[in-house]
Amino acid sequence: MKKIGIIICGRYKTCGGGKCFRALKERVGGFTVYPKDEAVEIVGYSYCGDCPGGNIEYVPEEMINNGAEVIHLATGMVVGYPPCPRIRQFKEFIENRYGISVIVGTHPIPLKYMTIHKKLSFWKDMGMEALAGSLMSEDEHIMKSYN
Repeated sequence: MKKIGIIICGRYKTCGGGKCFRALKERVGGFTVYPKDEAVEIVGYSYCGDCPGGNIEYVPEEMINNGAEVIHLATGMVVGYPPCPRIRQFKEFIENRYGISVIVGTHPIPLKYMTIHKKLSFWKDMGMEALAGSLMSEDEHIMKSYN
């Protein structure tokens, strides 16, 4: 069984995780890396601690103590407006500090967000396609279903 933790953006700290949990069940978005027949358990779900991300220093450790083998940085960090300016630093810090893989993304990017973000110059400048490409390669009808 694969055990994962999810860290969401502080702007959405009251989010119940519906899209993330649905995507995990459907194995879409950032969860395409897990075969549909592989059991997956969420062992931690928290937020970054608001800008500049104070929880990033200790939340991964709690998740690891609960058995986390990988941590996902939620899609809201990618497509929130503006996208999290520290997402690369979060990924690098967690991987180096805790020696655990970090995947950028949970649920597919909703099509309504993808449509506008592709038009924004900072999206390309931030290198989001390289950082979270799996979220952008979803079939359009799947992305639309996450609107």
